[in-house]
Amino acid sequence: MNKLFDLKIPTTSKITTLLAMAHKELLIMARYPVEFIASFGQVFLIVVIFTLAGLTFSQNSQGSNDSITSGVVVYGFILFMFVGDTIWTLGYDVRREIIQGTLEQLYLSPASKFSSLISRVVIVLVWTGLLCVASVFLMVLLLGQLPFYNGLLGGYLLVMSLLGTFGMGFAFAAFALRFKEAAQPMAILLQFAFLIFCAIFFPFSSLPPTILIISRLIPFSYSVDAFRSTLMNYPEGFPELAPIEVEILIVTGFALIMPLIGYYLYRLAEKHARQRGGLSEY
Repeated sequence: MNKLFDLKIPTTSKITTLLAMAHKELLIMARYPVEFIASFGQVFLIVVIFTLAGLTFSQNSQGSNDSITSGVVVYGFILFMFVGDTIWTLGYDVRREIIQGTLEQLYLSPASKFSSLISRVVIVLVWTGLLCVASVFLMVLLLGQLPFYNGLLGGYLLVMSLLGTFGMGFAFAAFALRFKEAAQPMAILLQFAFLIFCAIFFPFSSLPPTILIISRLIPFSYSVDAFRSTLMNYPEGFPELAPIEVEILIVTGFALIMPLIGYYLYRLAEKHARQRGGLSEY
């Protein structure tokens, strides 16, 4: 069990390796300027389409107003951006490295495998953070006034939510390592599942009762609900899934437990792939 987790206090050498790997990932991203620019355009299209959809759902909700509508849509979208990019950058990129033939070379070297996995977190934080800032600016232009209260608690909930999503990214990396070709359709399916069941662009009250039952079983739903309810200063009817104290406990537990589960699953998949020679199989 200890070997599977292999979480030791980082040394100077490991920190240097982590920084070098993060720099490598950023460098690869910068070497594709067309894709770099196109990703901005893609995000803006997504923002416009789903903002209009979110407005439709929100206007059908009781007691909605422009401020609440903008808070629901914008703050939900921030978390969706991070969970989507985590699935692709932290999870599916393992599959990309298998296709490129670089993953096997990494495991033949003395470099830290944990640092390689964590270096992708840097990409998510830097790149997705920039996209979120640009997207929020555009969404505010479309929706108008954006409520912002309880910044410290909102920041805490954001950090805890990101830790939980990184754990999901580790788990999906394990799936990509184990099932290979099935990773891409599964990533797309997961994105749409989070979009609907976690009520990213609309209130949970807009969901049918049967869908809402599934939403309550997903920890990330409480991250979305608690984060945007806190920054909107808990308007009437918010949070929707549970009292805020309960949601904070769920989000904190999600942040503490999910990274350990995800990394444990990744090490199991990694061990299986090394034993069967799957690190170089297309």
